[in-house]
Amino acid sequence: MAFIDRKITDQLQEAVRHFPALVLTGARQTGKTTLLRKLYPHFQYVSLDRPLVAEQAERDPESFLRANPPPLIVDEVQYAPSLFRFLKIQIDEKRESKGQFILTGSQKFTLMKGVTESLAGRVAVMELEGLSVLELPGKNLERDYPSLMTRGGFPELWVEPAPPPPLFFDSYIATYLERDVKQILAVGDLRDFERFLRACALRTAQQLNKSDLAREVGVSVPTIGSWLSVLEALGQIVLLEPWFGNVSKRLVKAPKLYMSETSLACRLCGVDASNLETSPLVGPLWETFVFAELRKQLAFKGHRPKLWYYRDQAQWELDFIWEQGHLLSFFECKWTSSPRQSDAKNMDRIQTLFENKGKIPYAIKEKVLVSRAREHFSADGLSFRSPISGLFDD
Repeated sequence: MAFIDRKITDQLQEAVRHFPALVLTGARQTGKTTLLRKLYPHFQYVSLDRPLVAEQAERDPESFLRANPPPLIVDEVQYAPSLFRFLKIQIDEKRESKGQFILTGSQKFTLMKGVTESLAGRVAVMELEGLSVLELPGKNLERDYPSLMTRGGFPELWVEPAPPPPLFFDSYIATYLERDVKQILAVGDLRDFERFLRACALRTAQQLNKSDLAREVGVSVPTIGSWLSVLEALGQIVLLEPWFGNVSKRLVKAPKLYMSETSLACRLCGVDASNLETSPLVGPLWETFVFAELRKQLAFKGHRPKLWYYRDQAQWELDFIWEQGHLLSFFECKWTSSPRQSDAKNMDRIQTLFENKGKIPYAIKEKVLVSRAREHFSADGLSFRSPISGLFDD
């Protein structure tokens, strides 16, 4: 299988040079193992995805580490929680030695519990999402956003021979998601959970309403809360919190729900490249796609994305706010290839709300309209950008 260069590579290598251990999180099939084995072929490699190996590491971690000395990559390390304490002991014996262990995991909450309890101060933590449009090999689909959005960011779909996307996504749901769900949570009927997953996809880029989800799926609100936590832990959804500042006392409180991978959302919603542009979901799916690119392209710059959305009870809404200290950047998404200044009226209105508040400790750095326009240009205080040309100035 061909290797796709990832833009996070330099940051990973920098972390390995400066920390005894590195933890790389991310959903399944985002390319964690492929990337690490390509970058560090001299490291031993052990996968705890294999039940017998995971059992050995959990039952006798000391012997496991003797048999697998550093430098060592441990894949899906969350399957052996007892291992973390012994990793700490080994690291502390040679604290000045960098790059001893690289640990990966696709169940973030379980993994980070072990990291925070045992490896705090000894480990760099990074996350790998699927491919950004800036990483895709070749230029064939450069401007074909329906194909880009429905094929998505899973590396396996961008190398030859690639499986048919519908088969890949259906298998992904059945073999990865359902298996991981069973391991984290006792779900009485996986058909209920799959119905819940589809309901989440249909609500991507919308405010989260647990009661509404519970009614549609036919389970309790506390169950919906637990299942949402599972999807977050597996890297399948992101909950975007509303702006918390003191611009208005009438701000909404609920987060917005986004599927992490737009192509998986499309498959769950029955949307493909042939019907995306006419689908009533094209707006939310475009917003979901842009949000994923914001997270990825910020990560390429070494930023931990500090993103919010804005909505108040007067229904003024802004898709994304990027906070950089006291500077704020506004981003509004429009599914159009011919954006106009008038498309930015929400940003203009919300900027006025911020400025009229007076002594708030923020300044508006820039306003960006994200569309399918081919050109990257600025006019009258507004920047027009597309994901494929880059969402940020160099």
